[in-house]
Amino acid sequence: MKNVALKAAKQAGDYLLSNFRKDPKLMLKRGSAKDVVTKYDKESDQMIRREIEAIFPDHNLVTEEGGEFDRNSEYTWLVDSLDGTGNFAVGNPFFAVSIGVMKGKELVLGVIYAPYLNELYVAEKGKGAYLNGQKLTVSEVAMLKDSYVTSCEGGDSERKQLNPINSRLYPKVQDLRKLGSAALECAWVASGRAEAYFTTKICNYDVAAGVLLVEEAGGKVSDFEGRWWQPIQDGFLFSNELVHEELLQVVKGAL
Repeated sequence: MKNVALKAAKQAGDYLLSNFRKDPKLMLKRGSAKDVVTKYDKESDQMIRREIEAIFPDHNLVTEEGGEFDRNSEYTWLVDSLDGTGNFAVGNPFFAVSIGVMKGKELVLGVIYAPYLNELYVAEKGKGAYLNGQKLTVSEVAMLKDSYVTSCEGGDSERKQLNPINSRLYPKVQDLRKLGSAALECAWVASGRAEAYFTTKICNYDVAAGVLLVEEAGGKVSDFEGRWWQPIQDGFLFSNELVHEELLQVVKGAL
């Protein structure tokens, strides 16, 4: 499964890179992160599905562009073929391919490939998290006031949850940022570039790979009630674990 995920992510990512900043019409696709869909999302999705189904035709598949394919398997692939479509459309290089695999209810594999950045993130259950072959660990920052935190609205198109959280949180952190790609925001936490990331109403395929990446790098992932991540559309918090509880209280206080 790891070899198939790597091949699919690389192939799709290289396709996206070959078309990046090549289509002037994409610049007109202004909208929120969840509103923009391009032909490149769809072609990348099909490429990944072909690779997976050629080797594992009986596995379940959930992809952002293709929907859900329930084949009654213990394995489920969760795929975002172009995470950060809004960025891709306007020439921002923060976009990625994200592929996660679950066995039953447990995440066992995560691959995130950011082709323009030439960054390939891989996590396997119990085997650690890696960036281009180098082992990752979350940051050692222990205080929220010293932390870089990223956020996004996920599927909360009206930003009803995100805005009050950001308003309450911003004065309490070193800085609050938004990358425009949930996969990369997870990867930033896993690699120590940020102490935490939170998102509201995110879909499972957006963050499945990132959940395992953060956990295998020594971090923590929970919903806004402190419960472990589940593959449902909900709000989640990713952190280096050290600032998790402090940040969780701020988030809960804003809801």
